[in-house]
Amino acid sequence: MSAVRSIRKLSRAALRGPRPGLPDAIEHLAQAHRRHHPHADLGALSRAYVLAESSHRGQTRKSGEPYITHPLAVTLILAQLGAETTTLTASLLHDTVEDTEVTLEQVHREFGEEVGYLVDGVTKLEKVDYGAAAEPETFRKMLVATGDDVRVMSIKLADRLHNMRTLGVMRPEKQDRIARVTRDVLIPLAERLGVQTLKRELEDLVFAILHPQEHARAQELVGQHPVGEGPLVGIAGEVRRVLRQAGIDARVLIRPRHLVSVHRIHRKRGELGPCEMGRLLILVEEDADCYAVLGELHTCFTPLISEFKDFIATPKFNLYQSLHTAVADGQGQVAEVLVRTAQMHKVAEAGVIALGNPHRAPEPGEEGAEEERADPTRPGWLSRLLDWQSQAPDPDTFWSELRDDLAQDGEITVYCLETDPTQTLHLPAGATCVDAAYARHGLEAHRCVGAQVNGRLTALSAVLHDGDTLRLFLAPKTAPGSYGPSPEWLERARTPRARIAIRKWLEDNHGVELEEPDASSRTPASAAASPSTTAPARPVSPSVAEEESGVRVEERPEAPVRLARCCTPVPPDPVLGFAVRGGTVTVHRQSCRAVAQMSAEGRSTVAVSWQDGASGCRVTLHAEAFGRPRLLADLTETIAVQGAAVVAADVEPPREQRVRHTYTLRLADAAELPALMRAMRDVPGVFDVSRGAAAFPEL
Repeated sequence: MSAVRSIRKLSRAALRGPRPGLPDAIEHLAQAHRRHHPHADLGALSRAYVLAESSHRGQTRKSGEPYITHPLAVTLILAQLGAETTTLTASLLHDTVEDTEVTLEQVHREFGEEVGYLVDGVTKLEKVDYGAAAEPETFRKMLVATGDDVRVMSIKLADRLHNMRTLGVMRPEKQDRIARVTRDVLIPLAERLGVQTLKRELEDLVFAILHPQEHARAQELVGQHPVGEGPLVGIAGEVRRVLRQAGIDARVLIRPRHLVSVHRIHRKRGELGPCEMGRLLILVEEDADCYAVLGELHTCFTPLISEFKDFIATPKFNLYQSLHTAVADGQGQVAEVLVRTAQMHKVAEAGVIALGNPHRAPEPGEEGAEEERADPTRPGWLSRLLDWQSQAPDPDTFWSELRDDLAQDGEITVYCLETDPTQTLHLPAGATCVDAAYARHGLEAHRCVGAQVNGRLTALSAVLHDGDTLRLFLAPKTAPGSYGPSPEWLERARTPRARIAIRKWLEDNHGVELEEPDASSRTPASAAASPSTTAPARPVSPSVAEEESGVRVEERPEAPVRLARCCTPVPPDPVLGFAVRGGTVTVHRQSCRAVAQMSAEGRSTVAVSWQDGASGCRVTLHAEAFGRPRLLADLTETIAVQGAAVVAADVEPPREQRVRHTYTLRLADAAELPALMRAMRDVPGVFDVSRGAAAFPEL
């Protein structure tokens, strides 16, 4: 309600028009700004308001209010979050170039390059903001502008918040579409930028439009358990007493949950108790005080250790820092508690907005004044996003990948050991070695043949974790055409950069148009860590493999044939066939253990023979070796030099300094197999290479 009263006050002031000195319409705005920046020069704000008010005079919003109330309301939102003067000036002017006769050159001339750049960035987005077909390109432009100066996104988020507050004047179908885009893109962006105040209100506004019944139920729950009247008040008082006795200067507040949070907790826990409608927020001055508070809480109350999280030592990817815990009082009432410093709280609420001008030079004597200043508002996820968006082949791909990328929760840091051990890769949580390869090597990752994580060879599909060390192995460039991504890589990739590159390679090299899978149909990260590694190779579909088998079924020449992968027969191996479901005949080497097992079970054999001229083959080889650095790279290089293509590879964990590599290879001529096996045996450390044979049949 306070926001509505503020807007009405701005509306009445706007109708009175400007006057000498500080205009009445921005007095409330100026007060909000001075609370965060006591010494701010308000001259630019005053001049920006006068220009905006005179330019928008006579224009009205769909609600009938003077149009100037919109830029005023947007600017007030930013001022309350602590935005600096340049951002507020640009916010007042953000619609003038698009909707009035004011030119961008005039803004540059009267307010400077920074304000002009921000106005230009927001103006470009306004042109196609609500066009459904143009939305992907709109957000692409917005992200590019954000990459240069995150304040463009700050203004855009505040602009969308005010528009969502006043969305009721639009048609229901338009409300629904705008709410969905806000949910899918702008709310995740607000989360990524750490602007929790905007995110929470946007969530509640979207919730009311898209899920009105659930929204009403959440309001009902809040009404049943007012946070200012329940046992949480008593626990807060007890916490204040404990901290006062311990000599810790702290503010203890009760923080109500917003409606979406209440809805989520209700769905997760069922019936809600009086303490679950809010949390305790404890604010202190120093980082060390946070841990002192934690110690007192866990000593004087009963802690729920499973609820403890330390986001001070390991901040979230969106700059968030806080200690999370939960404690129970003597009556068993449980309260969730957040502990942070005042500065942490400012960043937690306002995110990048609280960090001010990313291009400001540090003051003399300020920390980092003598060093190159890193932009804290340009986090790793934004750099990655800006990188892959330029590679998206079309707006639909960009839009799909954007929504999927923003749905990723969390970020990890991986240390890449190929060159400088201090080199790091910042990846989304759930990323695999495939994602790391494309993040590290770009398109050269098409040649990736293996990975070593924390000193052990592992599958390319393996999921990486925060703090892992990684070494990637690439095949030499001297073997073009022998390597490349397989469709399995596409299933394992979690990042848009990897998926876009893999999909393009597969389409270019196989002429197959791959449909973008739904986010829900992609292999989940938890399932991606399979025990086998699918090495880069040109994929071979089952039908192609049958056509190239070179085997004839004596009594059924038309029968489809599949070479068993357990023993991978090649000409001129003696072979037998077994009929399987669907009429397909699976061909095994006569010496395969699976043949003996199926014969013992009474399975009938099918007479098969190699066709005249059969040459190409697919074979599985086992390489036994002593573990050493670069073994995988040397073996795969040898295989490539011999002209064989790797279809799949698996590396077992080393045992007593010994390691076993299993390769499924495609050879143009089976006669090349003996030479290939000799060459692999010559690789230093390899003491045996043998044909593959499995204990169980392939059915």
